[in-house]
Amino acid sequence: MEGPGSDWTTAAPLAKWRSEFSRMFQYYLDRSTPHPLQRWLGTFAVAMIYVLRVYYVKGFYVVSYGLGIYVLNLLIGFLSPKIDPELEALGGASLPTKDSDEFKPFIRRLPEFNFWYSITKAFIVAFVLTLFSVLDVPVFWPILLCYWVVLFVLTMKRQILHMIKYKYIPFDHGKQRYNDKKSAGTSSRKD
Repeated sequence: MEGPGSDWTTAAPLAKWRSEFSRMFQYYLDRSTPHPLQRWLGTFAVAMIYVLRVYYVKGFYVVSYGLGIYVLNLLIGFLSPKIDPELEALGGASLPTKDSDEFKPFIRRLPEFNFWYSITKAFIVAFVLTLFSVLDVPVFWPILLCYWVVLFVLTMKRQILHMIKYKYIPFDHGKQRYNDKKSAGTSSRKD
């Protein structure tokens, strides 16, 4: 008969393995942080594998719809400022709306790394869900697609109007850049 310590002896190696795996996983996540292009290419590859799986199986449209809604939710968090100007306007502090206002940098509610990590996890989980036939609910997929497109358009319209109203751009492209005093003073014009 086994004693009361037998559960501890089987759980200890499992806990040790989990701890080592978690540490190794975090190490590789940390190493991937300065390489956004490679990370997004990897996510694109995972997404294409998922799309091919759904295409060849010709099913799992409800899982895909749920994935689309989740990705749309993440996109809204990625495009939104950390501090909502509508709520802050009531409290006094807000994003600058005039040229004379103090500059406040755009800080995302969902940082790029977390956005990437969440989308990658979502595609992997959705792929795993396609392995279970019980989740292949028969639906007329064009209706789900149309509903998702309408939802996407309305949500993006609202988000873009919010950006225009509070004059913030969540991307670096198109923003004014200022040169260093060193580089401006050392450059000389040659004809």
